[in-house]
Amino acid sequence: MKNSTLSFFVLALLLGQFSCQGNKKNKVDTAKPDYHYPISHVDIKNVKLTDNFWLPLIEKVQKKTIAYALKKCKEEGRLDNFLIAGGELEGEAKGAMPFDDSDVYKVIEGASNSLISSPDPKLESLLDSLISIVKKGQEVDGYLTTWRTINPKKPTATWVKVVDGKRWESLDMSHELYNSGHMYEAAAVHYKATGKRNFLDIALKNADLVVKTFGNGPDQINNVPGHQIIETGLIKLYELTGEEKYLNTAKYFLNNRGNPENHKLYGEYAQDHIPVTEQEEAVGHAVRAVYMYAAMTDIATLDKDTAYLHAVNHLWDNVVQKKMYLTGGIGAKHEGEAFGENYELPNLSAYNETCAAIGNVYWNHRLFNLTGEVKYFDIIERTLYNGLISGISHDGTHFFYPNPLESDGKYQFNQGACTRKEWFDCSCCPTNMIRFLPSLPGLIYAKQKDTIFVNLYASNDAEIELESGNVQIAQSTNYPWDAKVNVQFHSTTQKPVTLKLRVPGWVRGQVLPSDLYHYSAEKETLPQISINGKPVNFKINDGFVDLTRKWTKGDQISIDFPIKVRKVKANPNVEADQNKMALEYGPLVYAFEEMDNADHLDNLEIQQDFTANWNPDFMGGVNQLKGNQTSNIAIPYYTWSNRGIGKMKVWVPIK
Repeated sequence: MKNSTLSFFVLALLLGQFSCQGNKKNKVDTAKPDYHYPISHVDIKNVKLTDNFWLPLIEKVQKKTIAYALKKCKEEGRLDNFLIAGGELEGEAKGAMPFDDSDVYKVIEGASNSLISSPDPKLESLLDSLISIVKKGQEVDGYLTTWRTINPKKPTATWVKVVDGKRWESLDMSHELYNSGHMYEAAAVHYKATGKRNFLDIALKNADLVVKTFGNGPDQINNVPGHQIIETGLIKLYELTGEEKYLNTAKYFLNNRGNPENHKLYGEYAQDHIPVTEQEEAVGHAVRAVYMYAAMTDIATLDKDTAYLHAVNHLWDNVVQKKMYLTGGIGAKHEGEAFGENYELPNLSAYNETCAAIGNVYWNHRLFNLTGEVKYFDIIERTLYNGLISGISHDGTHFFYPNPLESDGKYQFNQGACTRKEWFDCSCCPTNMIRFLPSLPGLIYAKQKDTIFVNLYASNDAEIELESGNVQIAQSTNYPWDAKVNVQFHSTTQKPVTLKLRVPGWVRGQVLPSDLYHYSAEKETLPQISINGKPVNFKINDGFVDLTRKWTKGDQISIDFPIKVRKVKANPNVEADQNKMALEYGPLVYAFEEMDNADHLDNLEIQQDFTANWNPDFMGGVNQLKGNQTSNIAIPYYTWSNRGIGKMKVWVPIK
């Protein structure tokens, strides 16, 4: 990627007085374990995007959104809280949420992912400054949640119940362990990006306190976190250090969820109603759920735990078969930011939190790395192009918290607004977007022995280390606006290498890997594939086309996926979508917005075919869909609400 220098000098004025050089040790002292899923992703440092769809979006985050978020964190006191906790400033805790610390950690993680793909000394120095501020807030024994350190009897949120101000006394809502989990995740990425221990040492000191504090020992606390994520964070620390204690504490938290003999249960809202291995229906707060499911998948893999795997598979089936929106969004209800009942998928009041979409990608990526099954990347692709990137505006500084599939222009679904907002008191979604998007190139490829999985289509140059040696390949494509892809080898393979080309679900005639939605014409269509200009015969095996040979430098694979406008219908059990249709083009879900259909949106009906037309002047260039017989216009769902407040529909009545 291109250089991602921020508006550094502006931020330096805010942060420069706390600058430091960081710890010069470059390696974790203990040996890393042999910790791998059967299939591993290709690291973002080895995948250089040249893509016209994803690269501009990621660069926007790198160059604009990160600086914007840090400015907001500074303005709202998130940085001051660390300094107040450390005695560097005076005052009460600032902000509205007990998890405000985590926003700083997520920005550090996103910026660190940016450093991996785009080394930038100024950005690295800025992170050193931020980390030095974080360190100020850490107590001597490693504890780090600023609001409680500043004034343990005065939480920033009224819904955090305080009795005597002790640590960990209200874990259902205090978010102390949630803050720690995001810290661990960020510290692991920062260490991988820089080799510096300055943030990792803060995280390990805190993790050692958590390990000492929680468990079944006589002097330990028997309890689990209200909001999950510390589990995956601890597992990442285990991956880095080889220290079994971090893995064991993660398992302790998971194994005791839903265990009334361990603690007073938090209920379905926090997935703490029954043991995790007995859970078969996705319930409660959707973000908490998918973070927990990701950790369960880690344990299922690491321990070859069939009970965990059985539960994860049942939960995935329930989400994909009965609780997922067409955009890949999850979490139907504003109340509790939660999953609804089976098939409860309203459009106007849909929640579909941006964080939940991100967490769902993390979970499905793990499931793919465990199994290699194409269905998980079908979910990832649908989520990425629709219900995830809809969370950020075209200018990079306005955000959706929920992502509904309909708007009447009046219902203030977005935390008090009818359109994207500049920021939120609870700013988890903007900072999670910053955390996630710079890591996206790591989703494109996967590898196993001498096999390369091409899971997403985006122009890039990649170097992939296989058992038989390094392979250099490049993709060139205008996906998703058209579906022609060229894959070229820039190196020769000494042994046969298998290239597994994912055939997207929309090509195979499948909306989701379930019967929740279906195309009105369900016929599977086959791509055309040639090698060095010569057509090849192939079969689609479990969603992939396998090409195996000794590849020569200059070999070129050309793929042409048949792409057209498709009409989608919902399962009869989805009451909100009955007698309606939605439109898709390739991986993109489309929406009708009032700005383009002002005279007839309320009475709009789908009774005709639509054609894709390139509009270079709309949101950086997109395919719009136009009715062949009327002036109806549909735009990619992710682009809606960039032109002000107005009505919108994804699902439109059938005449």
